[in-house]
Amino acid sequence: MRLLRIVPDDTKFDFMRFRRISFPVSAMLSIAAIVLYFFHGLNFGIDFIGGTLIEVQTKASPADLAKMRATIGSLKLGDFQLQQFGAPDDVLIRISEQPGGDEAQQAAVQKVRDALGDDVTYRRVEVVGPSVSTELLAYGTIGLVLAIVAILIYLWFRFEWQFALGAMIANVHDLVLTVGFMSLTHIDFDLTSIAALLTILGYSLNDTVVIYDRIREMLRRYKRMSMPELLNASVNATLSRSIVTHVTVAMSLLALLLFGGQAIHSFTATMMFGVVLVGTYTSVFIASPILIYLGVGAGRIGGAEEPEAPPTAPAAAVPSRPAAPPQRARARR
Repeated sequence: MRLLRIVPDDTKFDFMRFRRISFPVSAMLSIAAIVLYFFHGLNFGIDFIGGTLIEVQTKASPADLAKMRATIGSLKLGDFQLQQFGAPDDVLIRISEQPGGDEAQQAAVQKVRDALGDDVTYRRVEVVGPSVSTELLAYGTIGLVLAIVAILIYLWFRFEWQFALGAMIANVHDLVLTVGFMSLTHIDFDLTSIAALLTILGYSLNDTVVIYDRIREMLRRYKRMSMPELLNASVNATLSRSIVTHVTVAMSLLALLLFGGQAIHSFTATMMFGVVLVGTYTSVFIASPILIYLGVGAGRIGGAEEPEAPPTAPAAAVPSRPAAPPQRARARR
């Protein structure tokens, strides 16, 4: 049975020639993302800043979000969000933390109850205090750090230290650009965003490990091939798999982004950017060529940048001349 091949087996696209462009571009984008994070900030959700969460079910289906938004907006409760999830009559109301402690939070809930009246059924009411939200943010940050450390330990045992360092630089690059995207677009940063960042870490690592496995295999097989040529061959060898995987994931995430509703919008938007755009670009144009600068293949025969010598054809057998007669050799003396 013939395997599916999106690109021909003899594809020889030169990816490594773009490394002198991809590295400066990635460096500038990373600096811009860090600047956005510190000066523009993230749009922290109620999970991290505290507030009130009210889950209701309207008696009229589907729920009239525009009318509910106008009703709650007239209460002057500050920032609030309405999200439709599950059935068309299920609505999630998020209200920012009110100054005045728990009594102010309960007063805000009562105002919403009075405004919406008997048109809705209340399924859940939760008040997230500032201490709980700070604890959630701390635990989310610790989870990200522990995931990065665990990935580093795994790569250290599986590959040489250059491969582990290259993969970690690629993963951190993905996280930095994704956080910059969230700061620029001002989408909600909540617990689902933490889940998206962890998923991006795992997906990017998997894609990088597939390419690194092929690179390590070719390092053992071709002793005199230059590193840029070997890296190009490795990326081209895994190109069909990469295209099929990324297109499939992109189609799934696009469906969730368009039809999943507001409840998972932050998760799907973050995943779409981090996995499809940044992750694909990083595996090919960052994780692979950085091995050249980390010294992989520098001690091989021919060096890291020396092109591989073309194979020489075996010399044809040339018939030897008959030996000179001994008498003639003595005459010359």
